[in-house]
Amino acid sequence: MGTAAVVRAFEEIRAGLAVLDAEVDGAGCEPFSVADRLAALAGGCLDILAGAREVEARVAGLKAKAAVAYAESAAVVAGPGVPVQVQEMSAAAEIGCVLALGPRAAGSFLATAHAVVSTLPRTLAGLQAGDLSWQHALVMADEAAGLDAAGTAALEAHFLDPDAVNPARGCRVGELPAHRFRVKARTWRERHHAGSIEARHAKGVSERRVEYRPDRDGMAWLTAYLPADRASAVWDRLTSEARALQGPHERRTLAQLRADNYATALLATYPAPGPGRGSSERPSSRIRAQVLVTVPVFSLLGLTDEPAVLDGYGPIPPSMARNLLAGGAGSFYRVLVDPRDGAPLEIGRTSYRLTKAMRAWLRLRDGKCPFPGCSNHSLDNDADHLLAWANGGTTGISNLGQPCPKHHRLRHTTAWKPTPATKTTPPGWTSPTGRHYQSEHQDWEPPHRPPPHHPHAPWSSPAATGATDITRHRGSPWEDALSQYLNTHT
Repeated sequence: MGTAAVVRAFEEIRAGLAVLDAEVDGAGCEPFSVADRLAALAGGCLDILAGAREVEARVAGLKAKAAVAYAESAAVVAGPGVPVQVQEMSAAAEIGCVLALGPRAAGSFLATAHAVVSTLPRTLAGLQAGDLSWQHALVMADEAAGLDAAGTAALEAHFLDPDAVNPARGCRVGELPAHRFRVKARTWRERHHAGSIEARHAKGVSERRVEYRPDRDGMAWLTAYLPADRASAVWDRLTSEARALQGPHERRTLAQLRADNYATALLATYPAPGPGRGSSERPSSRIRAQVLVTVPVFSLLGLTDEPAVLDGYGPIPPSMARNLLAGGAGSFYRVLVDPRDGAPLEIGRTSYRLTKAMRAWLRLRDGKCPFPGCSNHSLDNDADHLLAWANGGTTGISNLGQPCPKHHRLRHTTAWKPTPATKTTPPGWTSPTGRHYQSEHQDWEPPHRPPPHHPHAPWSSPAATGATDITRHRGSPWEDALSQYLNTHT
């Protein structure tokens, strides 16, 4: 290895790891606690995991800086006569050999390291502080790709600067699993990308395709790259039909039923009845998915090009949302949002029966199961009283959560407990060890205003009346205000 200082530093790290390893094995110099050794060991192991996570993040930041410094130094040593592309390939190959990475993985790592070190200072600082993992940094680099310098700075500030104008809500980025951070970062990017979402969507539509990939054990993958509204409708239809087939004599899982219905629909044949297959009759065509489309009112009216949000997917072009709603798609419900902060106000009258409206509101508020890291946004999620009805809890939005079946069972069979919620924020969770984990919050934003010179721009916003609790009022002042505006300006 290199200089004596580097050798000494890594020797100290190895010595520290040996100490921690002994502590986990219960062979440390002294027990975590003499009074209750087992409970103390459990708590101590969690402390070690938390510390290891921080150290891994700092090591990832160190690796990124070292990789970039090596590549830049190697380029200087190689001299101006070596083409840049050749030198980059050589540097990636060397780094791949040192880190035991394949050529593609090594090139990807070096590219991400360059992005983090050169253009993402807050992300690099988060790594060096142990607050962000390398997976979070990879997400940030991926979503910043294609943005200009101002857009990249704004993306970082939204998620990593608590003093930003409109910072991300809920738990900090480093406390979100990276796959959940990707969803939030992509949503923000789609809303704020300098390029038109309509133009980018048109390019995506032109690239639509179906791909086939053989797999092992006599299986294969068949995937389709489709416009989001069609893909969401297909997925929700498959789910609805699969649920309709479930019953006491149906042994197939929901996932298996989806796959069987998918193949049946494409091949235009019906599975022969047999043991465990359930009925071969296809579910009624009246079965419809219930998809929420959150549309900023000015975008709905065509006055701005602000993206709408398709539940379970994310931002979609406003033209797609207008087509969904104007076409009378009974599976899609319009959602009006508060012009002041972008929070949902109510569901359209088509779903205003109390139980359906409350469930829809929970889907809007939480977006998915509120357990940390869970991505389940299925209609199968349960409405759960945070404070039990038997203990005086009410059936109001602020006392309800919508955990998925897995985390609903976890809540009632273990010491995991949800914390209080509000009309606009989902519950957090407290673990059996007493640690509190904040839930992921929706990043609502105020709708964009149309240009002042637009002939439809002057109007009186119903926001002056204040937000309305859909669990209490009987009418729909927001729908009435929208109808009045449409009748006046069309």
